[in-house]
Amino acid sequence: MAALRVLPGVQRVLLTWQHSVARSRWCYLASHIQYSTAHDPNEKTFEKILIANRGEIACRVIKTCRKMGIKTVAIHSDVDAAAVHVKMADEAVCVGPAPTSKSYLNMDAIMEAIKKTGAQAVHPGYGFLSENKEFARRLAAESVTFIGPDTYAIQAMGDKIESKLLAKNAKVNTIPGFDGVVKDADEAVRIAREIGYPVMIKASAGGGGKGMRIAWDDEETREGFRFSAQEAASSFGDDRLLIEKFIDNPRHIEIQILADKHGNAVYLNERECSIQRRNQKVVEEAPSTFLDCETRRAMGEQAVTLAKAVKYSSAGTVEFLVDSSKNFYFLEMNTRLQVEHPITECITGLDLVQEMIRVAKGYSLGRKQADIPINGWAVECRVYAEDPYKSFGLPSIGRLSQYQEPQHLPGVRVDSGIQEGSDISIYYDPMISKLVTYGSNRTEALKRMEDALDNYVIRGVTHNIPLLREVITHPRFITGDITTKFLSEVYPDGFKGHSLSSTEKNELLATAASLYVASQMRSHRFLNNTRVPMATNDVKSWDLSILLDGRNHAITLSRLKDQFSVEVDGTTLNVSSEWNLSSALMSVSFGDSQKTIQCIGRDTAGNISIQFLGTVYKLQVLTKLAAELSKYMPEKVEEDTSNNLRSPMPGTVVTVSVKPGDMVSEGQEICVIEAMKMQNSMTAAKTAKVKSVHCKPGDTVGEGDLLVQLE
Repeated sequence: MAALRVLPGVQRVLLTWQHSVARSRWCYLASHIQYSTAHDPNEKTFEKILIANRGEIACRVIKTCRKMGIKTVAIHSDVDAAAVHVKMADEAVCVGPAPTSKSYLNMDAIMEAIKKTGAQAVHPGYGFLSENKEFARRLAAESVTFIGPDTYAIQAMGDKIESKLLAKNAKVNTIPGFDGVVKDADEAVRIAREIGYPVMIKASAGGGGKGMRIAWDDEETREGFRFSAQEAASSFGDDRLLIEKFIDNPRHIEIQILADKHGNAVYLNERECSIQRRNQKVVEEAPSTFLDCETRRAMGEQAVTLAKAVKYSSAGTVEFLVDSSKNFYFLEMNTRLQVEHPITECITGLDLVQEMIRVAKGYSLGRKQADIPINGWAVECRVYAEDPYKSFGLPSIGRLSQYQEPQHLPGVRVDSGIQEGSDISIYYDPMISKLVTYGSNRTEALKRMEDALDNYVIRGVTHNIPLLREVITHPRFITGDITTKFLSEVYPDGFKGHSLSSTEKNELLATAASLYVASQMRSHRFLNNTRVPMATNDVKSWDLSILLDGRNHAITLSRLKDQFSVEVDGTTLNVSSEWNLSSALMSVSFGDSQKTIQCIGRDTAGNISIQFLGTVYKLQVLTKLAAELSKYMPEKVEEDTSNNLRSPMPGTVVTVSVKPGDMVSEGQEICVIEAMKMQNSMTAAKTAKVKSVHCKPGDTVGEGDLLVQLE
């Protein structure tokens, strides 16, 4: 028997080791998923590591450092002073105000924090300075270890133009395109015509979907060049662009590699990352349903060949586009830890952060290629503070008034850097967490993800759980029929939420009726109204009217001994639950069927919001008499919004293209809003004259703020 050291507050468990190879083949499943890589306490390592990042990835690195007995230093901006990663670390240093350029990208301040705390090494996480060769060079000059590759590999692989040339020389499959830097929009159009539409315009120093645009004609190429250059400059301080052939209907599959400083390198199998919006990943899984053993090996061997060509050391990811015939093409190499690394950890049993620290300290890899398994299946959903009903996700800001992670469920891991009361601000990525589920097979992993999403409580900000749940339960996704165009093909008119079947609609209506009656019964008990004739507790049957999606439904509810009998549109359902109205989660049974629901809010006018099958539905529950009288209530006149251009999201105004008195045409750009470093063009809804302009470049605006008014 061998003991697994776990984090404080997590129950210590013992696991039986089958044989030496099995040490890498299990993923601890209890209330949490942990890592199986055991740390050798006799192996010398760093005494103190500074984490040059924030949020969930900083927390993730701190957990492994704790396991290895390494002290940690957190850096933070002034608005992050009370952040979770700051509380978790042994020490914390403020490196500047909220804007990233003045804090998390402030190399001078971070170098000073390293000197102040005596940190021996720096883990950069992902984003920010994780692929900045100048930062790595400055660390090396101060004899501080950068937990990542050397400056040459960062330069070679971080620059998309140089990396493509190196990949070609290493005999790695590459996408046809222009290998130089595109100078201006005119040259972009000329190159695009030579390559042939469609083309992909992308930032040379980019990543994470920023600075990327697909163009199908000359006009889109000019517009894409402008926006990509602006986003690239804002996100990476480098506005160089390249253009390559856009492969229609591809899969995005990446290979995780691990290499040391002694020339050893292995690939840790693949991750399927095809579910994307705006070139940013939404759902990932490992392994891929699409790859066979031969293609997996070929992709893995090419990834290792590329790593060795640049003498790569540390964890890295080589991304490929794969067409329907399993032809694969090099896309880019990320010289850092990927956001989606947890699913690789689940199926291999490796702690990638621990491996990065070991490699940085100079140790050789502890495993050969033959020792890397694919054990089980893992799925990751990126939970964002954003509105999925707006372009599949425009950012949402606010304070988490209620927050409860589903870590009580088996096979669930949540990597997060927030807690109840945390603020989601406009300054940083809107990711709330990475929700990971693991199972012995894909079916089990997906079912656990479905349950986890239903049991995830997030209040105070809009979130994308409705979209995530719809994706992982969609027939196309379940059968593995996916490409990077999945969202646009499945939801051509945008995401509208879950479409209820007749059975599901009846269950939702029955739930709303039961919640209404349970609430009435509780209110009468608390108000001591049991002496009042016909008090609610004495009533055995209710005639109700429930408004859902503009239609009234007649409901009859009867009280039985321990449940309600609800007649909905001619169908009778027996509904039972504890009806704990103070709980964020409720398990509701409908005979043999069971659903986990969340009562988001309700008021005295009968309005109730219920999260059911991931989507929030707004209903109004009234007694039959109240419903009959409601028709005499005056209707609210809807505001004519065609004259007012309002911000669809919180963000910063980048440009304003009009002034009062200008004539604008329908679809003409009026201004550009940047949110979480993604730029969005705001256009006129009709042809009209500009009456007034209420914003200027540099202004911070909130969702719904008036930008421009038309006559």
